[in-house]
Amino acid sequence: MTDVSSLSTAQTATAKKRKSSSLWKYLLVRLLLIIPTVWILVTMVFLLMRVTGDPISAALGDRLPADQLAARIEEAGYNRPLYEQYFEYLGGLLRGDFGTTISDNRPVLDVLMTYGPATFELAFYGLVVAFIVGIPLGRIAAYRRDKWQDAGLRTFAILAYAVPVFFAGLMLKLIFSVWLGWLPVAGRISTGSRRDLILIDNPTGIYLIDAIQTGEPAVVLDVLSHAVLPALALGLLTAGVFLRLVRTNMIGTLGTEYITAARSRGVREHRLIATHAWRPALIPIITVIGMQIAMLLGGAVLTETTFEWQGLGYQLIEYIKARDFVAVQGIVALLAVIVAVSNFIVDVIAAFIDPRVRY
Repeated sequence: MTDVSSLSTAQTATAKKRKSSSLWKYLLVRLLLIIPTVWILVTMVFLLMRVTGDPISAALGDRLPADQLAARIEEAGYNRPLYEQYFEYLGGLLRGDFGTTISDNRPVLDVLMTYGPATFELAFYGLVVAFIVGIPLGRIAAYRRDKWQDAGLRTFAILAYAVPVFFAGLMLKLIFSVWLGWLPVAGRISTGSRRDLILIDNPTGIYLIDAIQTGEPAVVLDVLSHAVLPALALGLLTAGVFLRLVRTNMIGTLGTEYITAARSRGVREHRLIATHAWRPALIPIITVIGMQIAMLLGGAVLTETTFEWQGLGYQLIEYIKARDFVAVQGIVALLAVIVAVSNFIVDVIAAFIDPRVRY
């Protein structure tokens, strides 16, 4: 009996060791994949920014005399072979040097640090909206399958996914700001008041955190009121994706044998929805969050422009107008790295939650 017990214990320990080994092997592979992914992305950005020639000529070619333009090009090193520029660019990225903007002679890293928090704050708001709207509605659609509620919610999901972000933003502004006057038209905080001065004392760049640190509810409400419409415009697209994923996976789970067995034992329907069918539907949500972060950051460019939200997306459009491709290159490279790292983090979470992901 003792030998059987010892053998069982040894087998259990071996199985746990194998699972742990497979997990760390999976995470190591995913981590190593980040390197070529980021390298390919930043290389593509570099080459695309050189399609029209050197950045100095693109930005200042029609504003500087030929001799001054040539001097600027030589000073920046854009007269050297492309491969030398490329390796210098990669070396700068590894050192945290994203270059200097041409239009306002400002370190690109300073631009990223100044406007990056606003974009990440907006993307976070959009993700919160997606969770608050998409997941509960997906549960309702699954529970009321093939009824009018389900049909209406599926139509909403299609519209949320199909309507362009900028159009949704314009419609929200027209209805809630112009017609009803309930919410601010644009910006991140009211101007011409003491609120701007208060926020300067807590410069994290994330206005909600800065507002909370002031300890004044009026400031917090002002920041939130400015965030409502941009967050809705940005988050509804992802909400539509979450709605459809939750509905599809919950319907599939509700048709499994163990759910049928639970029903036969008298388990109430709302408990089946809340526990047995709900949890498996979360796994696909987690796996697509990485892709949705990329969509949120891409949508933030249009959302920030629509609502004059002073973030990286807004600045990106301004630099494109100025043909400042050094700044554009730095912003796009940073966003690409963030998307790659976000996908890795999502993979890690999914691997811990669902062991099947590791194989």
